[in-house]
Amino acid sequence: MSLSPDELNQLRNEIDKIDSELVELLARRAKITTKVGQYKSQVGLPIYVPEREAELIAKRREEAESKNVSPVLVEDLLRRIIRESYQTQHVNYLCKNTAIRKVVVIGGKGALGRVFVDMFTRSGYLVEVLEKDDWDNAEGIFSGAGLVLVAVPIKLTQSTIARLNSLPKSCILADITSTKQKPLQAMLDAHNGPVVGLHPMFGPDVSSLVKQVVVVCHGRESSQYQWLIEQIRIWGSIIQEVDAKEHDDAMVFIQVMRHFCSFVFGSHLANANPDLQQLVALSSPIYRLELAMVGRLFAQDPALYADIIFDNEDSMKRLSEFSERFNQALSYVEKGDKGAFIKQFFQVGGWFGDYSKQCLLNSKKLLLKADDDRSF
Repeated sequence: MSLSPDELNQLRNEIDKIDSELVELLARRAKITTKVGQYKSQVGLPIYVPEREAELIAKRREEAESKNVSPVLVEDLLRRIIRESYQTQHVNYLCKNTAIRKVVVIGGKGALGRVFVDMFTRSGYLVEVLEKDDWDNAEGIFSGAGLVLVAVPIKLTQSTIARLNSLPKSCILADITSTKQKPLQAMLDAHNGPVVGLHPMFGPDVSSLVKQVVVVCHGRESSQYQWLIEQIRIWGSIIQEVDAKEHDDAMVFIQVMRHFCSFVFGSHLANANPDLQQLVALSSPIYRLELAMVGRLFAQDPALYADIIFDNEDSMKRLSEFSERFNQALSYVEKGDKGAFIKQFFQVGGWFGDYSKQCLLNSKKLLLKADDDRSF
């Protein structure tokens, strides 16, 4: 059946009307989620409740199927809407420990330090910041502190901790450094009270802490800082508890190798000097995402990434092993040995197991989003 131009315009007007109704519904939903956030703040419930989110999505998928609507579409829409609803709830939070008179954040004016200053302030704690020019007044700043959080660059962490040898025994000493063994030991040596190592697995550009991982490495008197862990959960974060050495071993693969590979790839691109805009234009979504991850690195503080790569004791060992693997794979290409390449490909695939299949499914969602954002 063919449509006349007038009929097409009428249909478009109907679509516009429905879209406007969707906007109105989203506005109504936002008002309700704001009230939900206020209630959670009053009683101390975490913003992110995985079971509730999973249940909500499952029900809406069933409804979609019953109405002949794509459940994948409904889930995509809901996840984006839910993510926005978390922002409407990101206002104030329950103060988990009202007995804490003061929280001091050393380096609280730094990028990540500011995030924690903001979160503690939103939770009703009195927060003071100590910067490098404030040490003459440190005694007064630390007076009455129930928690001192070290949020300085990696290279300054241990020397900063060494200056904290006169905190009250009841005061909790914590850090948010991306390496954990040395800072944790430094805190244990400097302070004879409660000690805990934290590693926020996110950058300062996050809009909230919902679904963000915070690693906890226990130090001393964990019962005294349990409230802190619960406070972070209330903010919506996912807590992962792990031994400090296990943490640092894992970070070699999670951070050091990934950042180093991005650095080398970016350096190679800069030296080869291809037309960057042409690379972007010709790339499929997956390659644009990979290129974006490399480019993202070079939009940030180089000193931070230098510290992450250089200050991990196992960096050189693992990077040297990686270099050997790279050269081995390069030799397959030099010799034209596709068989050896395919054999190793299968071996690696076996190591990843079912996780590789899950990655394939998850990446499809990312690629669809990348396609949506593409403009010419």
